[in-house]
Amino acid sequence: MKYIPKNLLAILFCAGILSSCAEKQDFDQFDNLDITPTAEASILYVETPERIINEVNGINFFSQIFNFDAFNEQFFADNVLDGVVTYEVENTTSKPLDITFEFLDDIGNSLDSENFSVNAAPTAILRREIAYGPAGRSLDIIRNTSAIRVSAINLGDNTSVSALPNPTVFLRSSAKFRIGLK
Repeated sequence: MKYIPKNLLAILFCAGILSSCAEKQDFDQFDNLDITPTAEASILYVETPERIINEVNGINFFSQIFNFDAFNEQFFADNVLDGVVTYEVENTTSKPLDITFEFLDDIGNSLDSENFSVNAAPTAILRREIAYGPAGRSLDIIRNTSAIRVSAINLGDNTSVSALPNPTVFLRSSAKFRIGLK
């Protein structure tokens, strides 16, 4: 076997690589890439036992504003495409109730609201999905929300007690939005 110098082997190897067949690379593929993840998260959860409702004088037994800047964060606001906010209300108390969820802007103006009239227990869980985006309400509502106000009114009395164990009002909400990324 004949000896071939290492330098000559390296040169032949590099020449082979340089002269090999290769498809032209398309570095503009990123422009054709479409990434649309879906982000889902809980917004709020509130529960109020019936004994608390009975202790409050007047009909408005709960009203609270929750700071919520997640929707108007710059990245989300610039890239949100559409989504759904889901509300659930469960009442195991002896009280008929009126419950309102409101999206507020940074100075306290109401941008959107959902109202639930709930009968005394036993009732089914009320579930409502509200779409935002091209097939629903304006995305500007979501983009400008910085707080959520929840208020609940007792349409019954302050003495009755449900026969169910641990009678409570449960308020839940969550959101699921598609975000366009490049």
